[in-house]
Amino acid sequence: MRRWFRAAPSRDTLITLVSSLPMTSFHLGIISDTHGLLRAEALAALKGSQVIIHAGDVGDPAILDHLKTIAPVFAVRGNVDTDPWASSLPLTEVVQLDSASIYVLHNLKQLDLNPAASGFHIVIAGHTHQPDSHWQDGVLYINPGSAGPRRFSLPISLARLDLGKTPWQVEFPNLPAN
Repeated sequence: MRRWFRAAPSRDTLITLVSSLPMTSFHLGIISDTHGLLRAEALAALKGSQVIIHAGDVGDPAILDHLKTIAPVFAVRGNVDTDPWASSLPLTEVVQLDSASIYVLHNLKQLDLNPAASGFHIVIAGHTHQPDSHWQDGVLYINPGSAGPRRFSLPISLARLDLGKTPWQVEFPNLPAN
């Protein structure tokens, strides 16, 4: 049985997942830049996720409600999230999932700490609409791309990561642009 606890507020809201079972498979869904559009294909691709992280530019609070029907959701505010409802979203989020410490923000250019020195294993950011994953200084950086309206010739995408399988391999299922 997995239990969720919200820690005392700090500069970044710390979310801790405590598990009484060893982690053999833990599916993390990562989505960003929905800009008010949540495609049925994105929902289908996120099914089976045990946690979903939305890296900002949500565009509509109903999107987070839909995602919560699949799994617990942790979201940050992006540059288009300017309506009053979005003020409740933090600019950054710290998510602790068993042994993985994850730092989430919308725009990687606004990263104001050294993730490796701060003990983070993963940094998740959106903003560019370009799916990408790479390792730097022992930290996995993930941009799920955009699951919202198509921008230029960039793919419609999100990311999935099984934290139970090492080394971590990020999957980017491309979504149809219907």
